[in-house]
Amino acid sequence: MEQTVQRTVITPPGRLNLPSWRELWNAREVAVRLALRDVIVRYRQTIFGITWVIAQPLVSAGIFTIVFGEIAGLSTGNVPTFLFTLAGMLAWNLFNGALGRASGSMVGNQSLVQKVFFPRLLVPISSLASVVLDFLVALALAVVLLFVYGINPGWAVLLLPVWVLLILLIGTGLGLAAAAYMVKYRDVGYVLPWLVQILLYASPVAYALSSVPENLRWLFDLNPVTWFLEGFRWSLLGTDFPPTWQVVALVVAAPLIFLAGTLVFQKNEREFADFI
Repeated sequence: MEQTVQRTVITPPGRLNLPSWRELWNAREVAVRLALRDVIVRYRQTIFGITWVIAQPLVSAGIFTIVFGEIAGLSTGNVPTFLFTLAGMLAWNLFNGALGRASGSMVGNQSLVQKVFFPRLLVPISSLASVVLDFLVALALAVVLLFVYGINPGWAVLLLPVWVLLILLIGTGLGLAAAAYMVKYRDVGYVLPWLVQILLYASPVAYALSSVPENLRWLFDLNPVTWFLEGFRWSLLGTDFPPTWQVVALVVAAPLIFLAGTLVFQKNEREFADFI
């Protein structure tokens, strides 16, 4: 009986260094295995397991509520401060998780990148599985608290997946670019968390945008994190709808950031094995 031999054809990237979607599709099983491995490794040998996913946003929201709500006295409108902050932490953790996991994925999989050939883009993309799982678990807790506080966001909650997708596009796009440069320059791994920490406090995660002084408001208005925070809270908590220009800017900027990050990643992909 004649045996069928499967052939793998490697196609060169185009002028824009866009990935070959056919190669990515053919290697989808690799992506699934990488994603499952990341999820299993994340919770293996932990006493409380997935409980940490729930505790992290709760503790962070509690601390920010005390600091910004009780001590600083910043208003969050008609929404309870804790719930307002928790919603902000959910969106922020999704963005920060996508950025952090994608940026460190190549360095964290050195042996795999050196020994096995497959589309390298699958490494950072598959790392998002654990980030999305964490988000869904924390979101389920937030939904329970919505019932406890008696908050009904209305039909706006149907658009929540749109904001989630936009957040993932921004975080992953930045993470792809950071991953490409972190392979060559390990300093990126030290500088990036510091910059992200600054961005956290420079974004209305734990306080309402109305609490920002007028002379500084323009800085927050130009911050893409502000755009998705306001939209995410509108869908989850029923707060005021963000300015139309911010929504349009976010819808345009998110795919562009992801595309730019992908191009940077693809441009440097051939050199990864030399530096890792």
